[in-house]
Amino acid sequence: MREGPDLNVVGTASRPRTDSARSGALEERALLDRVKSQDVDAFERLYRIYQPRLARFLITLVQRPQLVEEVLDDTMMVVWETAGNFRGTSKLSTWIFAIAYRKALKARMRWPDPVEDDEAHSRASEDPAPDELLHQTQLHEVLVAAMARLSAEQRAVVDLTYFHGMGYREIAEIADCPVDTVKTRMFHARRRLKQAMSASFSDWL
Repeated sequence: MREGPDLNVVGTASRPRTDSARSGALEERALLDRVKSQDVDAFERLYRIYQPRLARFLITLVQRPQLVEEVLDDTMMVVWETAGNFRGTSKLSTWIFAIAYRKALKARMRWPDPVEDDEAHSRASEDPAPDELLHQTQLHEVLVAAMARLSAEQRAVVDLTYFHGMGYREIAEIADCPVDTVKTRMFHARRRLKQAMSASFSDWL
């Protein structure tokens, strides 16, 4: 099974392989080092960096817009309180997304019934080129609607792969499960998505 596409769909991002991405990662590590010393300004900057990425991920997982800010704040509070526990054995983003994943699953246990997110179809982290807007917007809408039929664990794998450009090993660290489990979840998720999406879009998966 492939690790995931390099397509740039509305709300997606290709995998960080550029010099700017590496520079961004170094900046985030530097900010975390300052957070370890209880530097509030550094924490606020780190919060602003991760807020849009975590919000995009959490709304997919919890499916309750009113819970997103709560879970996001809980996640970043853990980052603030346990920054000294980060040892650098994984990427900082992996560590933070793993915290968010666990917090989201706990929130889902408190509020098991999802509600409609009226803003889900319009949420995007990047503005696409004008000539790609229509197709990308349509694809995003179809994919988001189809993902609502998946389990929370399957949605997390799909979201982290297609919308955050992560590979299976990194997702396995976030979800705290074997890589083969991630692959199995993706296999069944793609099969269900293909059934739910029209033929014109199912070939994208």
